Amino acid sequence: MQNEAPVGNNAQRRRNALAGLNNAAFGWNHVKICLIAGVGFFTDSYDLFAISICAQMIEIIYSQSGVADLANPGLANHQDFGLKVASPIGTLVGQLIFGWAADIVGRKKMYGFELMLILITTFGQVLAGNAYGANIYGVLITYRFLMGIGIGGDYPLSAIIVSEFAPTNTRGRMMNAVFAMQAVGQLFAALVSLAVISAFRSHIIANQNSVDQVWRVIIGLGMIPAALATYARLTIPEPPRFTMDVERNLEQAEQDADFVESGKFERIDDRPVQPVKMPKASKRDFKKYYSQWKNSKILVGTSWSWLAQDIAFYGLALNSSTILSEIGFGSPKIPGTPDYIYITLRNSAVGNIILALAGLIPGYVISFALIDVWGRKPIQFTGFAMLTVIFLCMGLGYDVMVEQNRSVAAFVFLYCLSNFFQNFGPNSTTFIVPGEVFPTRYRSTSHGISAASGKLGAIIAQIVFSRLSKNGLKVILLVFAGFMFTGIFSTMLLPETMGISLERLSGEEDREDESMAHEMN
Repeated sequence: MQNEAPVGNNAQRRRNALAGLNNAAFGWNHVKICLIAGVGFFTDSYDLFAISICAQMIEIIYSQSGVADLANPGLANHQDFGLKVASPIGTLVGQLIFGWAADIVGRKKMYGFELMLILITTFGQVLAGNAYGANIYGVLITYRFLMGIGIGGDYPLSAIIVSEFAPTNTRGRMMNAVFAMQAVGQLFAALVSLAVISAFRSHIIANQNSVDQVWRVIIGLGMIPAALATYARLTIPEPPRFTMDVERNLEQAEQDADFVESGKFERIDDRPVQPVKMPKASKRDFKKYYSQWKNSKILVGTSWSWLAQDIAFYGLALNSSTILSEIGFGSPKIPGTPDYIYITLRNSAVGNIILALAGLIPGYVISFALIDVWGRKPIQFTGFAMLTVIFLCMGLGYDVMVEQNRSVAAFVFLYCLSNFFQNFGPNSTTFIVPGEVFPTRYRSTSHGISAASGKLGAIIAQIVFSRLSKNGLKVILLVFAGFMFTGIFSTMLLPETMGISLERLSGEEDREDESMAHEMN
């Protein structure tokens, strides 16, 4: 990338560098960025959703006291709740902390550390056991909370790094491809579970104590992709937008911008450069920026849309095995037989594979195809509208389809259809839009706030499940329908971001014009 403007014209040099990023031809280095970010999301999803199947095994082997006791197995309601809600709570904390820190010290300086935290805490879960001062539930819940902090950090960091390196015309697809790894991770959690359960078949049938090894192997295998991605994350450059607008190092930013073409970058000695006249991040500026309704309404829109979406998404995903069991999908015909435990666990894994293949992955594929053609806002609006109808049908028809056992297959079809419209809908767009619409100096913080709102939704979903499960799944589904309906209105607060540069979306382009005029005078 050659600087055509005179050295003294910093605003023009900034515009040239950004134009190079926005108009760059999609190439291998863009794929590399997506892979580095995507592997992290694969790991996040695997670790989050493997617990749906593993909780069944922990319930089989451990008593409510946390001691292995086959005569009195079972999780208390609060223990099951704790295992499933610990990660979302940690994720919420991580999204806020890492999102804020990435706007202060830089995206690159934080990238990779979240995966290290995931590695350490996953290893801790594998080795979790009992002691006089703590039982296994307390240990697992603690580790899953800490793991969640690492997972939370991945959301704003990966979204912003991909967004800030992406060409304008393929930005949506690049971000969608990264987030689609969530479905792939969820699928692999089920596939690995099925493989490990099948490998231990004879051991499980002979002695159900063996499931204590099975869940540890399933959880532990999630460390492999995280280990592979950690080094790569530590070796990518700082996104040039942050270097220019926050660090105010224009020459280094021009060097880093070459990464998308050459795949190489190097640190250069600091040189005294007159910075472009852009707003500096501060508490006062943050309040001033979001005190304007035109800005704050977008944060409200991204945050509430993500909260509404995650209430249903995590309510279903973290309890998929429970739901499959409740509707009798694939249940053994004769409880109490020697292979009952094995068949139950195997069918749970198979059911999760079906849900992923039938709904989750196809939804992401269609979203990938249309995100830069149809736009973010129409996809999100359609998704929320369809999910409202689907959950109403599932809730209102539950008694006929499931309780009266007339059409369990129809219920499963609607379940898969809900997964499809979540991913070809708000589950994709709520990740993408917050990475585009906010200014560079607050982009990561704002994405973290939006994502944390989503995890608040996941926590609410677990509370709904734990408190309303006694009233039946149909009540929960109707609650989900209500939240999907509110998402239609929060979507109206958002602008369409397709085909528009980050600078124009955030209003920084106007600041850029002012800076150029100032330098010319």
